[in-house]
Amino acid sequence: MSLDPLSATLSALADPTRRAILARLALGETSVKELAEPFDMSPPAISKHLKVLQRAGLITQGRQAQWRPCKLEAAPMKEVANYLEQYRQLWERRFDQLDSYLKTLQIQEK
Repeated sequence: MSLDPLSATLSALADPTRRAILARLALGETSVKELAEPFDMSPPAISKHLKVLQRAGLITQGRQAQWRPCKLEAAPMKEVANYLEQYRQLWERRFDQLDSYLKTLQIQEK
């Protein structure tokens, strides 16, 4: 089953291990071995997480001799931010309406 890019990104971001991997990669590219160090899981389990992140386009993995550096690709997260922006605007409007209503109540109480 093939997911659309936004769904693939959201699915990849749903796991705390994958979010931690992305947070580490935000500091700069690093090897798979270094990415796996803080986690209490097998190398194949880490590889599965990395494959999910790669399929979502959130990371790329290169090859430099024996070193396999992973690099963060932030463009898919921008798509998530754009998607969520419409909801942020909605909630800001609702909070502004609530603020106006509460001010009206305060004035009526005086």
